[in-house]
Amino acid sequence: MTHLRKMMLEELQRRNYAETTINSYLRTVEEFSRRFHCSPDRLGPRHIREYQAELFQKRKFSPSTVAQRLAALRFFYTKTLKKVWSIEETPYPRKTLHMPTILSQEEVARLIDAARPPFHRTLLMALYATGLRRAELARLKVSDVDSKRMVIHVRGGKGRKDRDVMLSPKLLEALREYWRGLQRKPSAWLFPGNRWHTGDTPITTKVVWDACKEAAQRAGLQKDVHPHTLRHCFATHLLEAGADLRMIQILLGHRDLKETTIYLHLSQRHLHATASPLDSLQLKE
Repeated sequence: MTHLRKMMLEELQRRNYAETTINSYLRTVEEFSRRFHCSPDRLGPRHIREYQAELFQKRKFSPSTVAQRLAALRFFYTKTLKKVWSIEETPYPRKTLHMPTILSQEEVARLIDAARPPFHRTLLMALYATGLRRAELARLKVSDVDSKRMVIHVRGGKGRKDRDVMLSPKLLEALREYWRGLQRKPSAWLFPGNRWHTGDTPITTKVVWDACKEAAQRAGLQKDVHPHTLRHCFATHLLEAGADLRMIQILLGHRDLKETTIYLHLSQRHLHATASPLDSLQLKE
């Protein structure tokens, strides 16, 4: 570990950043350094602007992804090197608000039924049944599944927040079937890594991503489907079934209710609650 990497890691840990954020920030600075074949402490605003333009123009990253990369570099320069960061010289990109893709319940069923192997089916069922983020799902522990209270404990979710979500009876049965098929019962992670699920570390988020993408392709779904799609479906379908928006906010672990109100724009029940003004016009036939 280089001296600069150690310094940055210590600064991130002192501020109690999430492990996923720490890894992402360190990877960004390493990539930035490799891009210019130079130690990052010798690079400046000109290099950052060039790197930012390349992320947009050549690599076609979204504004949100570019903003995350800039946040990592800003942390490195301001917190690790104690240098000044000029927002005017390296402005954050303006974000474009896109409405997320929503599957109907029939499409969700097709997706889950198309999953192979059975382990992938269990992962997709868990995503849809709980609304968890893929990193939260991957890092679930055996002790987080509380079958007596019928809840799943989410430890250290986004923003270092714990929360409980419902444990569906269907999901519980699927987890028990998965558990019975394991060659070695894990003592810590609910979904241990490696091919036989016997590793000492949990599965990676890429396993969850691949399970979803492969099932979507096998199911013949034409929409852009990824693990977060099932989180959006979880919230939207709950809202359509009459769930309270505040309860959905708690289940999703949103800090602000404004984050949750997007599902009002996606719910068919709410979209159809108001008729179009065209329907009230007396038009000539």
